[in-house]
Amino acid sequence: MNLMSDSVIIIPTYNEIENIGRMIRTLMALEHAFDVLVVDDGSPDGTAVAVKELMSEFEGRVHIIERSGKLGLGTAYIAGFKWALDKGYEYIFEMDADFSHNPDDVPLLYKACAEEGYGLSVGSRYITGVNVVNWPMGRVLMSYYASKYVRMITGLPVKDTTAGFNCYRREVLETIELEKIRFKGYAFQIEMKFTTHKCGFKIKEVPVIFVNRVLGTSKMSGGIFSEAFFGVIRLKVSSWFRKYPKYTPKTTDK
Repeated sequence: MNLMSDSVIIIPTYNEIENIGRMIRTLMALEHAFDVLVVDDGSPDGTAVAVKELMSEFEGRVHIIERSGKLGLGTAYIAGFKWALDKGYEYIFEMDADFSHNPDDVPLLYKACAEEGYGLSVGSRYITGVNVVNWPMGRVLMSYYASKYVRMITGLPVKDTTAGFNCYRREVLETIELEKIRFKGYAFQIEMKFTTHKCGFKIKEVPVIFVNRVLGTSKMSGGIFSEAFFGVIRLKVSSWFRKYPKYTPKTTDK
């Protein structure tokens, strides 16, 4: 691990050759030193090759896990979380490669965890209204009301429950029993937030503007929304029979 950095940004990729190089360079230019871990699911377009070239340029700050195929968003992040914990990082981010998440917002999520003491900070599209650019109206409405549905079913006090732009303090990932996280698609994001909340960690939503990708192809599908719709019911029901490990906040936590 680069001793200058306490943070790593995990970016799962599949065919992101048009975005990954520019994204990594942008993150490397931020004032705070954020390391990057790319988890690539066997992209045939050369994404992994592009990352490896940057690894030599930004030695010790850019890393990669290569997997044999498309194994799911959730398993990519779980692999990244375990790697980050093993390397000793204190703050672990989730972020997309396609610039739908603005790299300039990374320090805001960091501040919420590192300075304000929250266990999880969420880059939220809906905490101050609907901050989404260039999405079809149907998709905006589906996403917005999906989050309302999740809150209604689970009681999760988060307005953007499916947000994929997040920062975790390491003690959250050490506490929540990663081996029990079941969902692989975007319901993974719901399950992670729900479990974080059930374990007693404080969550802060940081307002961000989500911009639909310009380059590359979206990985969204009807199956992803189906998993989320039915998955939250199973998640809520299973929570009635599960004892969640509890975290006792330090006196300095918010």
